[in-house]
Amino acid sequence: MASKTSTERLWTALHRFARISPRKARLTVDMIRGQRCSDAMDQLRFNRRRAARMVEAVLRSAMVSADEHEADMHRLIVKEARVDGGPYFRRWRPKDRGRAHPIAKRTSHIVLTVAEG
Repeated sequence: MASKTSTERLWTALHRFARISPRKARLTVDMIRGQRCSDAMDQLRFNRRRAARMVEAVLRSAMVSADEHEADMHRLIVKEARVDGGPYFRRWRPKDRGRAHPIAKRTSHIVLTVAEG
């Protein structure tokens, strides 16, 4: 049995060390996964979440990469969209009776891949 070779062209863009927690960024990324890029851009443009601006910039970067390789811009879809946790800053908040409570200022790695669909 012959194996089918995939000729699908993929373009990836990422934003590393984004200063937003992965849990908050995943809510925005889950919304656009599998959609056409034009529809995803519209959703991100009118979304009020802070992560939407970051994800929109990454998606625009992936689309520009596809455009440079002469892809059909009307057929682009969001193939892969994920948010991985990055390193986080450890800070301390002073509390009563001389105690200190930790604060984790988290970062994210936002990865988007677009493909011709």
